Order: sequence, then structure tokens, then C-alpha cells
Amino acid sequence: MTTTICFDLDDTVVHYPEPYKNIIRSTVESHGIEYTDELRAVSKETFYIAFEALEPEPYRQSMAAVVEATGADVDLDALVETLKETEFASTTVPDAARDSLTALATDNQLAIVTNGVRERQVAKLDHHGLTDLFDLCVASYEVGAHKPDSAPFDQVREELPADEYVMVGNEYDTDVEGARNAGFVPIHYESGDTGGPDLWDSIDALV
Repeated sequence: MTTTICFDLDDTVVHYPEPYKNIIRSTVESHGIEYTDELRAVSKETFYIAFEALEPEPYRQSMAAVVEATGADVDLDALVETLKETEFASTTVPDAARDSLTALATDNQLAIVTNGVRERQVAKLDHHGLTDLFDLCVASYEVGAHKPDSAPFDQVREELPADEYVMVGNEYDTDVEGARNAGFVPIHYESGDTGGPDLWDSIDALV
């Protein structure tokens, strides 16, 4: 029996040890812009409005809102690039996750199913040297709908035929409910009290 095991990307495979506001702070301050909580709110609101509507370049839109709010004389392209570099540098992949994915990839088809912009999510996998472990990466932007919509899951079925599909993710509403509604076996990922990925130690047995 063939099995395709799908994973959410952010906070499941790739972890953010620091709050995202620290990434925003480091980004804007490196370009001489004073960070404030109000500025973070402007960036966050602009991003999520654009993201939920699947508008182009939500990260650029969020940084453009920062520039407009502050009147800063900065290169927007450079600011957007700094945001990406700072975000990637701030993320980690636990050793247990990397080891488990490597083992699973030998006998199973693996896929990333993520709410995000494809180019950025693939670049994140590249940054951590994970790309070759996955047979497929489906990002919500490329299929025109975010999880829990069935479109990302349907894309997996189309590209990776299998007898069974499993979805591992940290968000209950999007990952677990979306997977269940699409006929995938859902596994809810929760890190332990120490911040380590308990599930990775036993996920081979679960699937």
C-alpha cells in the first residue's frame, strides 16, 4: 500500500523560536526605522488582509505600509529582501524532525501542504536543505485557496496518487479539519513543554 504523508511547513517542520515581531523589529531597525508596536500592527494587518485575499506580494505590501506609515526614505526592495533573510535566519528545523523526515522519505511519498506564497515557502525549504526530501510542495497561493479549503489537498491527490493520505499539522482548524474533510488521515502536531517536537520521535509508528 502506498502512502503519501503531508506536512504543514511553518511551526510544524520549520519552527520560529522567537516571536515574529522580533523579525519585524530587526528588519526595520536594520534600515534605520524606529520599531514600535503600532508599526508592527500596521505591518501585520496589511499582510494578513493581503494574504487572506490571495493578493500578490503580501510581504511587499506589509513593508510598503511600514514605509508609508513612517515616511522612511528606504529602498523598498532592500527592505523586503531583509525581511526574508531575517525570517529565514530566525527559523530552525529540530534534529528530530530532520531525522524523521529523512527516514520517512525512503519508503513514502512526502509532501508539503502549506498556506503561503510558493516561491517563499520553497525558498524556506531550500534554506534548510529540506527540498530533496519532498516529492511535492503545494502552496495555497498556487491553487487559489488556503487550507482548510479542499483545493490544496486535491492537488496532492492529483500529483501524488496513493492508497492513503496523511496530513500532519499544528493548526487544528486548517490542518486537521481540512485534512479530515478531504479524506486524509489527520495528525495534530503539538510541541512539548520544552519546545521540542515530541511527535517526531513516534511519527513513524503513527503512520
